[in-house]
Amino acid sequence: MNASLPTTEALRAALAGLLDGLPPSQAAQAVERLISNYRGTTPTGTPLLRDRSDVAAYAAYRMPATFEAVRSALDALAEAAPGWAPGSHVDVGGGTGAAVWAAEAIWTGDDDGGRRRATSVLDWAEPALTLGRELAAGSGLPALRDAEWRRTRIGTGLKLPECDLVTVSYVLNELSPADRAALVAEAARAGQAVVIVEPGTPDGYERVIAARDLLIGAGLRVAAPCPHSDACPIEPGTDWCHFAARVSRSSLHRQVKGGSLAYEDEKFSYVAAVRFDAEPVRARVTRKPQTRKGQMLLDLCTETDGLRRETVSKRHGPLYRAARDASWGDAWPPHDTSGSG
Repeated sequence: MNASLPTTEALRAALAGLLDGLPPSQAAQAVERLISNYRGTTPTGTPLLRDRSDVAAYAAYRMPATFEAVRSALDALAEAAPGWAPGSHVDVGGGTGAAVWAAEAIWTGDDDGGRRRATSVLDWAEPALTLGRELAAGSGLPALRDAEWRRTRIGTGLKLPECDLVTVSYVLNELSPADRAALVAEAARAGQAVVIVEPGTPDGYERVIAARDLLIGAGLRVAAPCPHSDACPIEPGTDWCHFAARVSRSSLHRQVKGGSLAYEDEKFSYVAAVRFDAEPVRARVTRKPQTRKGQMLLDLCTETDGLRRETVSKRHGPLYRAARDASWGDAWPPHDTSGSG
């Protein structure tokens, strides 16, 4: 959405001075440890972000990527429910607040009645909350500036306030299976919409699918990315559903992470489930479209036919032109074309 651009620029500006005074070697060491934990499968039992240098390195390295992944998931929710906007948002395990920045990018912060969105970020790492509060305070964005940042243990026993939107991004991998189930159940109880995002790995996908099952069992319906709330058609162990979000890499990001490319692709898995009316897509592109001479090959997850490949050729006219513009994760067919070929 174009509305996300001012928020993206505000986030980049907020991060710009983050590593001033922090030795590059210290930042790099913190990033390496965080990458190891981020990709791991064993719950730590303790906060990953221990001190200010950890948090600064995390925010520089991970916050832009987390922002883009969550923004993509929330954008899909907004497309499935175009008449809905959250008046309240609780971000669980939100750390420095990437998900609340993403929500600001999708929804303006004001509903039709003129009320600002009430936003709360819960995390068990006080240094992350402190930095998130500082970044938000300088954003100039009301929903962020007025947010509540509260230290809370994430897991069994957590009680959430009833709200419109609950986000849980890149958190489940830090929890034991019992804590994961308890958190998802509580999110389902408290939220009218629940969005869960995990790394786009086989393990991340498995955590998302387990959460999806719990959300459906609690009475919610899947709004995205799936075209339905039935069982995932992927045979366990053969593949995994994930998507990619393009992340522009600032000089700060390159300084912390290394490399010279101006962008990277963040791979993520997600589910968005709701208790209100939403219209999932008829089908979604689940892999990068393949180009052949006069043809486009689209791998789709569909509402009624499970996983299938669709071939769109030049003879399909506008649909072929749309297929050439289609991207991994897009709805299919586009709303401005007729027929599916």
